[in-house]
Amino acid sequence: MLKKLIPRQQVKTIFDIDLQALWEQGYRGIITDLDNTLVGAKAPLATPELLDWLKVVGQIGFQVVIVSNNQRNRVTKFAEPLSLPFIYRARKPTSTAFRRAMSIMNLRAQQTVVIGDQMLTDVLGGNRMGLYTILVHPISLADEGFFTKVNRRIEKAALTIMKR
Repeated sequence: MLKKLIPRQQVKTIFDIDLQALWEQGYRGIITDLDNTLVGAKAPLATPELLDWLKVVGQIGFQVVIVSNNQRNRVTKFAEPLSLPFIYRARKPTSTAFRRAMSIMNLRAQQTVVIGDQMLTDVLGGNRMGLYTILVHPISLADEGFFTKVNRRIEKAALTIMKR
């Protein structure tokens, strides 16, 4: 079980991901979390830096689907202005939303990357599906909800056990 919590790659932010290298390895789609991965948990819109990153992602040729455990209103308000497909109330780490996202992109697991800030949702869900998982540091811990805070404590304990 603990092995499923280990990402294939870990970076500080999405901006540190070598997109060209992923493309050259055959990846064509990105499933990304929203809160504390793309923007802070309470940020209503994309930052200029994120808009630039998404432009590069598109220029390379990647498809992107936002997969969030958050509510419809939050995800819709963020994703629609960007014209990005999205799945809300995803219930990660269950496989349903990951399968739907791959279906939207018409891609297989070996062509798909998952980017997120939580081991217990994004990394575990992606690894269970055989996807290439990238863990980013959370943008801001200040605005996180109760369950996310609980997850972070569990993740910290798991990391301590894994380091032994």
